[in-house]
Amino acid sequence: MRNLLRLCPLLLAVALLFGAGPAFAGKRVALVIANSAYQHAPPLTNPVNDGSVMAKTLKDAGFDVVESRHDLSAQDTRRLLRDFADATRDADIAVVYYAGHGIEVEGSNYLIPVDAKLERDTDVFDEALSLDRVLVAVEPAKQLRLVILDACRDNPFGKTMKRTVASRGIGRGLAQVEPTSPNTLIAYSAKAGFTAQDGDGANSPFTVALSKHLTTPGLDVRRAFGFVRDEVLKSTGNKQEPFVYGSLGGDDVPLVPVRAMAAASAPVANPQADIRRDYELALQVGNRAAWEAFLAQHPDGFYSSLAKLQLEKIGAEQAHAAAVEKARQAEAERDRLAAAGAQKDAQAKAAADAKAAEQAQLAAQKTKEQAQQQAAAAEQQRVNLAAAVPGATPASTASPAGTSVAALTPPTAPADLSRSVQTELGRVGCFSGQPDGNWNTSSQRSLSQFNRYAGTKLDVKVASTDALDTVKSKQSRVCPLVCEHGFKVDGDKCTKIVCRDGYAINDDNECEKQRAARPSKPATSRRDDNEDRPARQRPQMGAAGGLAGMGGAAAGIAAGSARSSGGQVYCNNTGCRPVNRGCHLEYRGGGGPGNDANAEVCH
Repeated sequence: MRNLLRLCPLLLAVALLFGAGPAFAGKRVALVIANSAYQHAPPLTNPVNDGSVMAKTLKDAGFDVVESRHDLSAQDTRRLLRDFADATRDADIAVVYYAGHGIEVEGSNYLIPVDAKLERDTDVFDEALSLDRVLVAVEPAKQLRLVILDACRDNPFGKTMKRTVASRGIGRGLAQVEPTSPNTLIAYSAKAGFTAQDGDGANSPFTVALSKHLTTPGLDVRRAFGFVRDEVLKSTGNKQEPFVYGSLGGDDVPLVPVRAMAAASAPVANPQADIRRDYELALQVGNRAAWEAFLAQHPDGFYSSLAKLQLEKIGAEQAHAAAVEKARQAEAERDRLAAAGAQKDAQAKAAADAKAAEQAQLAAQKTKEQAQQQAAAAEQQRVNLAAAVPGATPASTASPAGTSVAALTPPTAPADLSRSVQTELGRVGCFSGQPDGNWNTSSQRSLSQFNRYAGTKLDVKVASTDALDTVKSKQSRVCPLVCEHGFKVDGDKCTKIVCRDGYAINDDNECEKQRAARPSKPATSRRDDNEDRPARQRPQMGAAGGLAGMGGAAAGIAAGSARSSGGQVYCNNTGCRPVNRGCHLEYRGGGGPGNDANAEVCH
């Protein structure tokens, strides 16, 4: 009775979170199918192991019916689905887990039994089972219909299968699906169009994560798959991302009700165990009312310090949301006044208010990220202590209230967060470098480019969790592909431009016809130095024609002698000769018969 009274505030917080919806789940049934021993394809190792793990997980969670079968033929699978449909007629929750090969043909998904041959593409209609047939089996369930497919593997049938119609498409992985029935979720081990990994161990990364999170008491199934997604991304180096299709209503829908946790609580001698249970229950609820109820019951000690950090995180997140809304309103008011042509002082005041609101938003975002990191660090410390010494009292429980835990190392270092943001920016086509965790100018430009094309206003100066979540929410390319000169865009890659003979790539990245090469000009001889001399220093023509009047041989001799005597030649009526050594010509004017224009001057 004492323990029950002590838990009353927390149970009230649970009621506040779950609202007026059903507090506890009713009948829960599950079907597990695992196909490994394929007769006409290489066998698979992990599906049977994965099926065993999931069957045990669901049985341990208290499911009323858990039917587990493996290596089924097409006929056996149809019979099993028919029988399971009978079990779901009075069930609130129905779960089907399938591990094995799957195939997508013309946008429809099929599960492949072990006896399928699939020699032609049309054989899938006879030898395989459509996903719609599985959905029919879970349709009678009232509260939740859940189908889990660990079937996004490389399909060996697709390579040998004959196409009866050339245009019939056979996709890679499974195709995207939108359930038409309400309260239906379909979970893929890898999102549509991608393949999943079997992992290095006995189980696939997807099934390992499912066994940890899916049956957490009181945890909404959508949040559980969020934790599964994060763990698989981390364990596969962001190569595999599980995906869930479909939607549920506003009430939380846990596979294991909170009642299972409350019933499992038994009186123990260690008081810290009671506090730890209360903390974990408040952590699952996760709202302000739950943490305030916990602190009212346990105001001091290690766990109260952790709870206060969780409250600070919630407060910082709420303050950030309020700052974002205020900044949006201030910006809208500034734009309205500008469009209306208001007075300059009113516009200036609105602009100042918008700028102040933006600065407050950035400050609130940094405070929120700091609070999130501190809360995550504290939670990681608690988990590590519990794993190292189960049931042990933390070293800081004897400390007074307000024990500092801010110095704990966050489980996600800033470099890891930066690397994750870089990886996601690369996936949507906004980052072309190697994800190295260094948030430099190149990374900031990439996030700025994402803001431009996605219409967001993320702070590019830091790699934040808001940025990571926003980029992750984009399922396709955001930034356009830009190729270097000489390459062109071809889908999601750049291909080299090849021009035909006689054409070459111009500055506009287009093939242009080359012009015929002009013949090269013959080399011209260098002008004689005499051309650069003043006219008064050039050899002058005498009355008899000077050099021009000389015979070819005489002229050649005179020219040669001129070059040996400094290049000047003296000419008169009698002929031309080289200027004597040590002499030069001076222009005296005139010229003509009996009057030499140049005189030879010697020193």
